[in-house]
Amino acid sequence: MSYTSREWQLSARPVGEPTPADFTFTTATVPDPGPGELVVRNTWLSVDPYMRGRMNEGPSYIPQFELGEPMSGSAVGVVVASGAEGVPVGSTVAHFAGWREYALLDAAAVQLLDTALAPAQAYLGVFGTTGLTAWAGVKEIAPVREGDVVFVSGAAGAVGSITGQLAKKLGAAKVIGSAGGPVKARRLVEDYGFDAAIDYREGELAAQLAKAAPTGIDVYIDNVGGDHLEAAIGAMNLNGRIALIGAISVYNATELPAGPRNLPLAIGKRITLRGMNVSDHFDLVPEYVGQAAGWLRDGSLRADETVADGIENTLDAFLSMMRGGNTGKMLVRLDQD
Repeated sequence: MSYTSREWQLSARPVGEPTPADFTFTTATVPDPGPGELVVRNTWLSVDPYMRGRMNEGPSYIPQFELGEPMSGSAVGVVVASGAEGVPVGSTVAHFAGWREYALLDAAAVQLLDTALAPAQAYLGVFGTTGLTAWAGVKEIAPVREGDVVFVSGAAGAVGSITGQLAKKLGAAKVIGSAGGPVKARRLVEDYGFDAAIDYREGELAAQLAKAAPTGIDVYIDNVGGDHLEAAIGAMNLNGRIALIGAISVYNATELPAGPRNLPLAIGKRITLRGMNVSDHFDLVPEYVGQAAGWLRDGSLRADETVADGIENTLDAFLSMMRGGNTGKMLVRLDQD
């Protein structure tokens, strides 16, 4: 038996913002599994900012998408055929063969999921690398200490919305978030428990941050780069810590940005700027999941999702996410039958 699977391929390397012309939506045949292999029917797909970098040519910390080949990314699904001991048909698994309906995988490439602990899609968000990125950021990369003032950019997004809540749990005295538009800014305070919110679309970011943090900031969790990083450096207190997690503001840029222009301030302020890759922090998974499970159960940690339906809408979901069209984690829900 074989499986007919619709999938997305990269057909051209985007210049600037990707367009539908850079992608192909096509059909492939997935064969039955051999020994040690599985066929997984995907039920949820993740689309994430880092995928934009994989569309470019040249080396990166994760392999680029190959032209004319199926794209990949985090996904969860159900095993529909198995040639592997220990992974029976019906198992729910996580893996990295997203952007398609069916995937043939080695059993070693999947993670069995406990859907009694959380819904399957949570392992793409709050229980997956999204939540782990937030935890590593505030625990190890730019450790939050009791009484700190913390600034989070991209704060209504997947990582940012979790980060602000975790910073409060670690003792931050004040957490300030930046988001695009008044609705998102209001949600930061009302839904996620931030102490203050900045709508960066109103302009004068540095002035807004100075008003929200008149005594300066101690920690900055950077998901945006660009003007947000510059504003944070300007507001940073002595011995401040910055976690460089993402720079979505420049991912579509055709030229390297000219800043932050005030980077020399980091010398006198003794600022630590540290980049991170979540793959370096998988040792934190047991600690984080154990904590997060309890917080989700008692309602003190909120993890929202923005959901697009259908494999055919995966590209639209990705492009919307890159433009800030999501609150919380952006996911694609496939046919659940």
